[in-house]
Amino acid sequence: MGRRTALILTGGGARAAYQAGVLAAIAKLAGKRARNPFPIICGTSAGAINAAGLACAAENFIGAVAMLNRVWGNMRAGDIYRADAPGIALAGYRWLSALAVGWLTHRAPQSLLDNTPLRYLLARHMDFSGIERAIAGGHLHALSITASGYDSGESISFFQARPEVPDWHRAQRIGTRTEIGLHHLLASSAIPFFFPAVRIHREYFGDGSMRQLAPISPAIHLGAEKVLVIGAGRRREALPREKSEGYPSLAQIAGHALSSIFLDSLAVDIERMERINRTVEAIPTEVRERAGIKLKQLDTLVISPSQRLDLMAAEHAAALPWPVRALLTGVGAMNRRGGALTSYLLFEKAYTRCLIELGYADTLAQAGAVGDFLDL
Repeated sequence: MGRRTALILTGGGARAAYQAGVLAAIAKLAGKRARNPFPIICGTSAGAINAAGLACAAENFIGAVAMLNRVWGNMRAGDIYRADAPGIALAGYRWLSALAVGWLTHRAPQSLLDNTPLRYLLARHMDFSGIERAIAGGHLHALSITASGYDSGESISFFQARPEVPDWHRAQRIGTRTEIGLHHLLASSAIPFFFPAVRIHREYFGDGSMRQLAPISPAIHLGAEKVLVIGAGRRREALPREKSEGYPSLAQIAGHALSSIFLDSLAVDIERMERINRTVEAIPTEVRERAGIKLKQLDTLVISPSQRLDLMAAEHAAALPWPVRALLTGVGAMNRRGGALTSYLLFEKAYTRCLIELGYADTLAQAGAVGDFLDL
C-alpha cells in the first residue's frame, strides 16, 4: 500500500475555481475508473467547499470532480450572494445607517453581502451522509474543515475521520472530531466583512484562513505522509515596485488584506516545511533516533497559478451584475489596482471558467511529476 496522501485546498473566494481545474486534470491522468487518490482531504474557506464536495462523493472520485467543475463552470454571483439591486441596496442602507445612527440603535450590520444563496447551493449539491459512507468503505480516511473562532481567536479544524484519529491541541490550533455539516462550510468560507459569521455550539466562526498559522498542520495530525497543496496565488511572486499614482483605494487596501489572509500563511508554512525537510535529510536516522528527534520528512507537491489572478479578474470584472459593479466601483475595485479584491468576489462563469482552464493546463504541464507523486 502506498504512503497516505493528503490534499490541501486553500481559501480564496472565487479563486477556488482554479482547484476544480487542477482536480479535473488529475482525474484525467488517473483514468476513468480511478479511486480517490486522497484519503485525507483538508479544506479552508472556499477550499472547504471543494474539499467537502470531494469527500461527500469519495466513493466516486471522477463523479465528484465532474460535479465541482459543473458548479464552478456555471457559476453566477447570485448563486453565492444576493447580487440583485434590492439586496445590494439593503446591505448598503444597513451599513450607512450603522455609521450614521448606530450609536442610537446599538445594532450593527452583520456583513456587507447576504450569502443566503450559498446555503441553498450547498444544500442542493452536498450529501453529507456520504462522508461517513466513504470512511466506512475505505475510500476516505479523514476530512478536515478549518474555521476561525472570533471569541477564542483559535484556528479550529473540525474533522470527521476513522475512529483511531485523535483530537489535537497546539498553540492557537485545535483539531476536534465532529460530524461535518453545512454550517461548517458556511463558517469556514465566511470572508471577513463580506459574509456573516456562523455560530457553531458556543462560538461564532469566520473564514478559516484567518489566523491559520500552519495550513499544512491538520493534514499531518490526520496522518498524512505526502501532501499535495493547491494554492490560490502565484508562489514566490516578486512584483516590481512602481511609483504610486495616488493614495490606495479602499479596494486596494481590502485586496491587500485579503491576500495576506488567504495567501501568506500558506507560503510561509510551505517554506517552513521545506526547511525542516532539508534539516531532517541532513541528520542521519540513527542520530535522530538517539537524540529523540521526532521530525520526519513530508513529501510535498504544490500546484499554484502560473498567471496573476488579480489581472485576470480585472479583465472579467464587467461580467458582474450591475448592482455589484456599482458597489465595487465606489471603493475602487473595478480597475487594475483593485483587481485583487475583485478576484475574490467575481463568482461569474466568464472568470471561473478561465480559472478552471488555467488549473487544468498548469497541472498537465507537470503531468509527469503529478503522476509520480500520486502513484497514478
